[in-house]
Amino acid sequence: MSEQPTRREIIGAFIPNSPHAAQLGIRVESIGTDEAVLELPFKPELATIGEVVHGGAIGALMDTAAMAAAWASDDVPESVAGSTVSLSVNFASAATGVDLRAEAHVAKRGGRLSFCEVSVTDPEGTVVAHGIATYRFG
Repeated sequence: MSEQPTRREIIGAFIPNSPHAAQLGIRVESIGTDEAVLELPFKPELATIGEVVHGGAIGALMDTAAMAAAWASDDVPESVAGSTVSLSVNFASAATGVDLRAEAHVAKRGGRLSFCEVSVTDPEGTVVAHGIATYRFG
């Protein structure tokens, strides 16, 4: 009998095969215990005007990073179901024509809920956005 995959293994396989993540260009840099680092390479299709990255693309990056961090455990899930319950995004500065990096970590893990914090920075380390997310399993 084969061993069931862990949440970390599931999310590690999910993001590279997600049509939405692929459309945006989101890729996984790393997934550790209760944390994930994702990247969003700049492309003109992500711009709102000129080369300013659209807030919706940044929000999608944050949501995906929070989900990855929530799934980043060695637990074997009862099911692969889950969803974002809430996402709050605060934009700190514009991102103009640059790749972005989202670092997410679980601030508190409960039975079915994980509370995550996410920070998005540009290549210079300037904070572009910060947010909190609540993710629910099941």
